[in-house]
Amino acid sequence: MLSNLLQVALGGAIGASARYLTNVSVTRWMGHGYPWGTMVVNILGSFLMGVLVVVLAKKGGTSYAPLLMIGLLGGYTTFSAFSLDVLTLYERGEFWQAGAYVAATLVLGLGAIVAGILVTRAVMA
Repeated sequence: MLSNLLQVALGGAIGASARYLTNVSVTRWMGHGYPWGTMVVNILGSFLMGVLVVVLAKKGGTSYAPLLMIGLLGGYTTFSAFSLDVLTLYERGEFWQAGAYVAATLVLGLGAIVAGILVTRAVMA
């Protein structure tokens, strides 16, 4: 258990640092008018999650999942985990659940950020 936690912590630190560097680099290249950096991180992270799922399964490397999938890619972008969850539900034939998960995550996530902003503004007013 502790070994897995240390792998997640190490991978998370590397992933978060990589997210920061990617975001800064893409923003310098593309400009500040649109969240290009976040979009690139989410798309690249999802692609890498797909690569890792296959490679770790075929090469018997699932013991590296805490470091690479949860830690590194989780620190890089949680969107990659979201993408994998949606695809897993879809591949199981759970189409309604996959769609509901996407819709609920987007609607509730946006609702939560609005609620957080409104509550914090009211408290700090």
